[in-house]
Amino acid sequence: MKLDFSSPLVVLAPLAGYTDLPFRSVVKKFGADLTISEMISSNALVYNNQKTFCMLQKAPNENPYFIQIAGNNPNIIKQAVNIINQYDWCDGIDLNSGCPAPKVFNHGSGSSLLGDLHRLIDILKTIKQTSNKFYTTIKIRIGIDKKNPIEIAKACIEGGADIISVHGRTKKGAYKEAVDYDAIATIVEIAHQAGVKVIANGDIKDRQKAQWVLDYTKSDGIMIGRGAIGKPWIFYEIKNNKTISQSIKKQIILEHLSQMVNVYNEYGVIMFRKHLHTYSKGMANSHEFRDIVNKTITFKQMYDLIDEY
Repeated sequence: MKLDFSSPLVVLAPLAGYTDLPFRSVVKKFGADLTISEMISSNALVYNNQKTFCMLQKAPNENPYFIQIAGNNPNIIKQAVNIINQYDWCDGIDLNSGCPAPKVFNHGSGSSLLGDLHRLIDILKTIKQTSNKFYTTIKIRIGIDKKNPIEIAKACIEGGADIISVHGRTKKGAYKEAVDYDAIATIVEIAHQAGVKVIANGDIKDRQKAQWVLDYTKSDGIMIGRGAIGKPWIFYEIKNNKTISQSIKKQIILEHLSQMVNVYNEYGVIMFRKHLHTYSKGMANSHEFRDIVNKTITFKQMYDLIDEY
């Protein structure tokens, strides 16, 4: 399925442990234009890890849907892409070149590729040449220790990326340093000359900031990750240009719980506790609410608890 860039895209960023199938199905229903799988290890795919295969699955409403892979070996990546080629409901393959997590970085994957742009180009070309999907995309940061957005942008273009998603921090900056929107704007300018689209990412927490980032960087869309945790209605607010009502918040939270149970059965109730901790943050009597949540194990109890709260 082709993406419609006639208006800026609002995209959910992949976040390990959070943007699973239930969460993605909810943000898709309430406004996200594009959803992407959690980061998939190309090694785990090739070595037939069953948990990894489960992570590939998408919700019925996730159209279009991309699968994000990580890895540092073009041969393994090629095998992983051939596996993904069998899933005709996937519209694109995204290469993770931005993850700052030490275990990913130290493996030579994620943001480590920003320090070896020849390898990054090689891997991107491998995906592009092997994939039968409409899109080959890449998620990047603007450097490892130092910023080098121009070189990174040129490498992504040379590798054949159709879309570049840019988190405006270095690997070293993790999630703490100020987002460099000027660096994102520079990448947008370079990419647009080559006919490549750019999605801006980093510290977008509300619709006002989303609009400011679009205006300032001239990007083709925005990507939201941590800003959506505990606040998946941010997509609804951005798409509809209005603040959400309490009743729609409740609808979204109950829908999320229902999807968790659809996918994980009753264990989904226990997994949902961490989401309710963030959903209830800052609300009256939230401490008492969380204490009860931590003891709740059935769907009906949890549903009624949310409904009353």
